Amino acid sequence: MKIVYDREEDILMIEVLPNAPIDHAEQVGSVITHFNAQGQLVLLEVLDASAFVEALVQAGLKGHADFVPLAHS
Repeated sequence: MKIVYDREEDILMIEVLPNAPIDHAEQVGSVITHFNAQGQLVLLEVLDASAFVEALVQAGLKGHADFVPLAHS
């Protein structure tokens, strides 16, 4: 697994299967998931990552552990 943060673009990329070919991608809000032909997760991209992480931390601090921010407001 490899984790990369692009500060200029504010994108967090988590490579679950590095160097695996990507067959298709799906986007929900600020999260893009990339899959191989077998349906395995290859890459996870979080757009507007700083806002996503901030909302995630705030939810955790407030005890809303089941809250996952897929898009920031």
